[in-house]
Amino acid sequence: AGIINFCANNYLGLSSHPEVIRAAVEALEKFGAGLSSVRFICGTQSIHKDLEEKIARFHQREDAILYASCFDANAGIFEALLTPEDAVLSDELNHASIIDGIRLCKANKYRYKHMDMQDLETKLQEAQKHRLRLVATDGAFSMDGDIAPLREICQLAQKYDALVFIDECHATGFLGPNGRGTDELLGVMDKITIINSTLGKALGGAAGGYTTGPKPLIDLLRQRSRPYLFSNSLPPAVVGCASKALDLLMESNAIAQSMAAKTQRFRSKMTAAGFTISGKDHPICPVMLGDARLASVMAEDMLNRGIYVIGFSYPVVPKGKARIRVQISAVHSDEDIDRCVEAFTEVGRKHGALP
Repeated sequence: AGIINFCANNYLGLSSHPEVIRAAVEALEKFGAGLSSVRFICGTQSIHKDLEEKIARFHQREDAILYASCFDANAGIFEALLTPEDAVLSDELNHASIIDGIRLCKANKYRYKHMDMQDLETKLQEAQKHRLRLVATDGAFSMDGDIAPLREICQLAQKYDALVFIDECHATGFLGPNGRGTDELLGVMDKITIINSTLGKALGGAAGGYTTGPKPLIDLLRQRSRPYLFSNSLPPAVVGCASKALDLLMESNAIAQSMAAKTQRFRSKMTAAGFTISGKDHPICPVMLGDARLASVMAEDMLNRGIYVIGFSYPVVPKGKARIRVQISAVHSDEDIDRCVEAFTEVGRKHGALP
């Protein structure tokens, strides 16, 4: 009782929204607990097709395909799309699922320094000998809360005739004027070829992922993407809540817009208190501490003060980069945010993280 969660991916607070819960219950009652099948047998129902169409419309793309998770979406795309004649260029700090997906494919692999456009250009020059080039990056990086320089990436992709893939798990629903993600935020929606994202964070918080992009690509994935072909289709309740979450976002951008002020409030107050906050203008707010034990004991003390946060250390983040990753949600009030900052200040002084 009285504990405020500041470490969930529930950016828009929709996992507890009454309309989202009601939609899940209605789908459960109409379609059952699950469909006991993969999509191509009897696992495709009207709700799955409707949700895929809604996702494509939300992102302003031609088509979309659902997966059990975005981890599966990332595991299933590179192997299906790329051949030994192709090349994939990946940011060194991309999510583990992107890294694993790239490992599964037979394309030539290039890794460029984190958000380093000079290094990316060098790698693109080296990759000109290959048939097809795909630049893969997180739109928003989950550990540091920084946002990929998509304008510059797209300019280089155009210069060197490459395609661009972005993972939007920590952007979909709340970044950009209408919550469509980093490509909307940075004005490059027409220059991104492929978007992978999740239904398990801002869009209801349950489970599920997807790929959206050109229809020929989605058609290819339906025939060749192994996680799609050999995994049970999404349970009806999950589809129902995600579909309602998208309805709420497309009806109004008010929830998405509320995030900016709340994020700025936390970041500015924590910085004024003397903490170093990684990233910029993202509700992922890593409080950088450096020492793994310090991050752990501070998180424990924060819980004693009614603030639920978790310390992150190696191997989840690099050695010497331990932190407490705070995540702001639309359901946090100004009072909640101020209470969190006050607790951090008290605990930071107690453990020597602040003077």
